[in-house]
Amino acid sequence: MANQYENKIVRPEDLTQAFIKYYGGTEDSVSLFASPARINIIGEHIDYNGGKVFPAAIDRYMYVAIRKRNDTKIVYNDLKFPGTFTFDINDNFAFAKENDYSNYLNGILSIIKRRGYKFDSGFDVLLCSNVPPAGGISSSSALECGFAYAVSELFGFGISRKDIALIGQQSEHEFMNVNCGIMDQFIIATAKNKTAELLDCATIEYEYVPLELGDYRFVVMNTKKKRQLADSKYNERRSQCEQGLAELKKAAAPLPSGKYSKTNDLPDLCSLTTEQFKAVENIISDSVIRSRVKHCVTENERVLEAVSALKAGNLTRLGELLRASHESLKNDYEVTGLELDTLYETANAQDGCIGARMTGAGFGGCAIAIVHKDKVDSFIDNVQKKYTEIVGHDAGFFACTSSDGVSTMRLAK
Repeated sequence: MANQYENKIVRPEDLTQAFIKYYGGTEDSVSLFASPARINIIGEHIDYNGGKVFPAAIDRYMYVAIRKRNDTKIVYNDLKFPGTFTFDINDNFAFAKENDYSNYLNGILSIIKRRGYKFDSGFDVLLCSNVPPAGGISSSSALECGFAYAVSELFGFGISRKDIALIGQQSEHEFMNVNCGIMDQFIIATAKNKTAELLDCATIEYEYVPLELGDYRFVVMNTKKKRQLADSKYNERRSQCEQGLAELKKAAAPLPSGKYSKTNDLPDLCSLTTEQFKAVENIISDSVIRSRVKHCVTENERVLEAVSALKAGNLTRLGELLRASHESLKNDYEVTGLELDTLYETANAQDGCIGARMTGAGFGGCAIAIVHKDKVDSFIDNVQKKYTEIVGHDAGFFACTSSDGVSTMRLAK
């Protein structure tokens, strides 16, 4: 059955009907939940450095169909990925490579159980995602948050949206061994349609900002170069940032005007202003580490500028900031590569595009562009042609709008 859906956009009703084929019963006994993908408009690789980020949920979803069982058994299936995974709710879940995507689900269950929530039965699950896997728009976080929300609603736990996000992050850290920041899970859990979120990753304070693009649309461009964060240099970049902060704190150097007077007072890299960084950058002996820190400081300031530009309706300035962000990610943070750089350069050269950049962790994955609605089709055709010519295979494209966060589509009767 999996191959039937492999390259298709699956509708929620398709998933419900397939659930009955897998598990039997009637459609009104099945609960259905949706979890969106996300783009980060700007603010990359600073969520784990105490920075501010500016993501939005988008109208591409993964769906969770779920129903309680009469025993303690758990059964997972996915429409697009063959194989059935069976566990017991009383298991002490542990990561195992052969368990594939079910590790994400078991990680969530392990954290929920550790928080004291009690399950009175097992359950059957059927998943399907229209979010490109390992594409840089948070397919894994959509899975984590969608499943956590579904379980919470099904069993009446009433877990808050903020805690849904924190459970997803904790599972990544402890179960999947990915030392991620909070941004992806937070936006997916808390998003509101027609807004983006300015999220302070140090304090978890956030502000909804109206996402008004007028005649422009976001276009997501997928390199189709898959990468897994745990297998990439993501954790290495985080370690480099920690090293840079440690050197600054050890030096206890005075800082020009700002909230913190000495470098040993800094709680994170994004507490530095650009002016302060320029005054103390030579404390960091390694040029590579210095460049990583520079990106964090300048990217954090670009986020604040981008929010101001959007509030003022200055899309031209927003586009400029997107391009500056990509250049920093390419030259200072070194997380782009041939595929992302080709999309970035080709997109920015197109008529009707006011700005483009990579989004997500990089090392492949996706880029985004802001494109006039009348130019979307020609934009995609032109970028696709150039990308295939340079890279040797095609990319994936779709225009998108904003979306709500995790949501209930139907509760079982």
